[in-house]
Amino acid sequence: MGSLLFVTASLMGDKSQSRQVASDYVAAARTAHPGLKVVERHLTPDNIPHLGMDALAGFGAGADARTPAQTAAVAFADSIIEEVEAADTIVIAVPMYNFSVPSTLKAWLDHVARAGRTFKYSANGPEGQLKGKRVVVVESRGGFYTGDSPAKGMDFQEPYLRAFFGFLGITDVSFVQVEGQAIGPDVAAKGLAAAKTAVTRLAA
Repeated sequence: MGSLLFVTASLMGDKSQSRQVASDYVAAARTAHPGLKVVERHLTPDNIPHLGMDALAGFGAGADARTPAQTAAVAFADSIIEEVEAADTIVIAVPMYNFSVPSTLKAWLDHVARAGRTFKYSANGPEGQLKGKRVVVVESRGGFYTGDSPAKGMDFQEPYLRAFFGFLGITDVSFVQVEGQAIGPDVAAKGLAAAKTAVTRLAA
């Protein structure tokens, strides 16, 4: 593991449970791999715009034919992809918002998925171009969505992320859940402790 990209997407900042647990993974990875390069990107509505027409038009135009706005939009999207391409491991801290991922993470994923670069179409169908990487996702949830929970069918977070990264050729995807965070203090503390133990074991 030479480089790690740490992506966070919670509105809670440093108080985020998903960020706290994912940070434990990053710390354990640093200990296990001295010299590990870590790049962190915290996603907010101010720094991760949704894909717009300037970007879409710019992707299909030659560099000399782009408008200044298209050039800027493509350069930003390229910078997102370059961070992903350079990383051996991608760690994502993501809370569950309304049964899925925050819109800021969705916007980041939309920048990452680029036909002809991170995936391509061949005679056999789509082929991911990011093979060989590892993704670790720490998901925080107010309730319980795993195991035999009756709410399991409302989890549109983990299935979406697993399918997305698989489409890009990344099949080594691990998930750690921080569940029960809105149930009560004792349940929340137990869920947080279990997740911290899980990520430390995973990093080792």
